[in-house]
Amino acid sequence: MKKRTILIIEDNFEIRESTQEILDLTGSYEVIAAENGKVGVEMAIKHQPDLILCDIMMPELDGYGVLYMLNKFENTSHIPFVFLTAKSERSDIRKAMEMGADDYLIKPFDDIELLNAIESRLRRWDKLQVAPENMGFLNFNGEEQDYLLTDLVEQTRIKTFKKKQLIYEVGDNPVFVYYIKTGKVRTFLYYQDGRELSTGIHIDQQYLGYESVLLNKKYTDNAIALEDSEVALIPKENFFELMYKKPGIANKFIKMLSGNVKEKEEQMLGFAYDTVRKRVANSLVNVALKTIEKAEQDEVVIRVSRDDLAALAGTANETISRMLADFKDEKLIIKEGNAIRIFSIDKLKNIKQ
Repeated sequence: MKKRTILIIEDNFEIRESTQEILDLTGSYEVIAAENGKVGVEMAIKHQPDLILCDIMMPELDGYGVLYMLNKFENTSHIPFVFLTAKSERSDIRKAMEMGADDYLIKPFDDIELLNAIESRLRRWDKLQVAPENMGFLNFNGEEQDYLLTDLVEQTRIKTFKKKQLIYEVGDNPVFVYYIKTGKVRTFLYYQDGRELSTGIHIDQQYLGYESVLLNKKYTDNAIALEDSEVALIPKENFFELMYKKPGIANKFIKMLSGNVKEKEEQMLGFAYDTVRKRVANSLVNVALKTIEKAEQDEVVIRVSRDDLAALAGTANETISRMLADFKDEKLIIKEGNAIRIFSIDKLKNIKQ
């Protein structure tokens, strides 16, 4: 098997030599080394290594500069890039990842950490097996996305919305992408007669309002807190900045947007063709699926008002009361104070028209 070439760019002689020694001992790598960023860029262009390990703080050209320069060249922009840094502050790590680094190691690191970082990145590269020009869009991973999105949320303002407090309404200009930290939020539209039609129920760790931000259009529905909720208000400028730097995150939200469109289409088909009985059952299932902690959970207690249930099912409160009574008689549900216990989500999901 052909050995992989690893380029080490590190100004500290002892760290450079010890890192090279570790890799040499494995017998799996050809190792080349540069004592500063400027030489490192030249060596990367000349040798086109399989992976680059690069210190951040260096004379001549620091690690950020090295990554910036290599990203400008087609032949080096796709090379997996791992930062070596003595800095553990989140701002430094975030900057590294936003610039396109694939991973980072905080010094001092041990042999196992080093080898695991290299091997995992090379495995990911082997799985992709795509042309270099496509790597800018495809070379991302879930852990990195989660890290950057979590950091984005933590850097923004958190606002507490009281139960039934409006978060945004139809016609508002999209200023924020909303992230629910805790609580539940309902999105809805108004009929011409003033009745409400729910378009969705959203729980913690979900995003809201990104559709309008992505399309650069005013909000097309209303959002209201179903219970006291903590919501992060992410400025759209910060949201776009992260998406531009990390296309994988843009891809994540495009997929979410596609899923929302499909869900809305299914909801509209349900209003057109399902009986009221089926629509109410589907609304209970919808709320239940947002409540369960495990995918295999079949029995659940939900808390939803008749008004909200009527808005979800697109029917009147009186009809909801009648349907709930029928479901109770059929031993599908039971009322427990202000809550509803669903004995089987699966049975409700498969209820006949």
